[in-house]
Amino acid sequence: MTDHEDATALITRMGKAARAAAIELAQATAEQKQAALIAAADALSRDQARILSANDKDMQFGRDKGLADSMLDRLRLDPDRLRGIEDGLRAVAGQPDPVGEVVAEWDRPNGLHIQRVRTPIGVIGVIYESRPNVTADAGALALKSGNAVILRGGSESLHSSQAIHASMAEGLRQADLPETAIQLVPTRDRAAVTAMLQAQGLIDVIIPRGGKGLVGLVQREARVPVFAHLEGICHVYVDAAADPGKALNVVLNAKTRRTGICGAAECLLIDRAYSQGPALIRALLDAGVEVRAEGELAKIPGTVPAEPDDFGREFLDMIIATRLVDGVDDAIAHIRRHGSQHTESILTEDDSAAQRFFAGLDSAILMRNASTQFADGGEFGMGAEIGIATGKMHARGPVGAEQLTSFKYLVTGDGTIRP
Repeated sequence: MTDHEDATALITRMGKAARAAAIELAQATAEQKQAALIAAADALSRDQARILSANDKDMQFGRDKGLADSMLDRLRLDPDRLRGIEDGLRAVAGQPDPVGEVVAEWDRPNGLHIQRVRTPIGVIGVIYESRPNVTADAGALALKSGNAVILRGGSESLHSSQAIHASMAEGLRQADLPETAIQLVPTRDRAAVTAMLQAQGLIDVIIPRGGKGLVGLVQREARVPVFAHLEGICHVYVDAAADPGKALNVVLNAKTRRTGICGAAECLLIDRAYSQGPALIRALLDAGVEVRAEGELAKIPGTVPAEPDDFGREFLDMIIATRLVDGVDDAIAHIRRHGSQHTESILTEDDSAAQRFFAGLDSAILMRNASTQFADGGEFGMGAEIGIATGKMHARGPVGAEQLTSFKYLVTGDGTIRP
């Protein structure tokens, strides 16, 4: 492809094929979809060497492109990560089918019986950066919820995504479902992204999975609805009543387990009344974290003075911003000012402080005495996720199969007429 017309033609063709596939998927049995996902997992396991070889090409492309270490970590596949993708496919396969689930039902005095049931949205467009695992996660969740999906992965993950997509297609073939139910845009041309965003009548909703630049582009240019996924500016607040042992373990895990994911902690807030604050900072420094500290904490040897824009910043690296706050209300005010409504955690043994934290914030995920790294659909028991939606309409938090459905009303009468 060389120009915008070519990209538009490609997405139009893929969109029409996806709409046709969506009609078939809406009528597919739960057993068919389960069989497709299990077959895809089997194919992925069998094709591990081919997928890892494709990933090697992408890793070299990423290094040549000058990707940051955090982005390369997102891109990298190894046998353990491939097993994780396979396990995710099997977990989604084993979950209840959301399509046709009766969410509510009631009888009216006029004799009508009304049911609200889950129904597929139709065609999902997923635009993502780096992480080739999204190819499997998004494909699996769309299929489970009866939706066709068009996937546009990052340019740096093209080979890996194509290799994983081949396994997904194999699963569809074995279950006698249309291969066009899960399509991967076969080009690095960014014009394809614009074409997807403007594909009214072909794509029903767009889900962006990536950094601030990608999400901003999608929200500015999309002519179809968007499930918002903003930056993961996640906070951990250590309350005066925090247990020191729990606090140490959670803070270190939230920051250092994997720094390149959206659930990594980017800001540490410590109650001025918590006596073990300096010990937490020293533990982070000992773990190799660059601690950008404000106020009294900046006097701790090894810290770096924080700049104003360090608060409200997604580092995706071994860097964290930190400051003292005057209790839970001050922590809430800071998070409301600098957060992205993704994930926040309070560390406390005080029930009233935890309740105030939960009531005072409106982030998609709020935690108590737990690492923000649990902000993941797999950890929530969803098998996988397409992303963490931070908007307030329809989908919120980890977007799993259930959130990829809409609903319709089924109304039954007995020759009932309206007077």
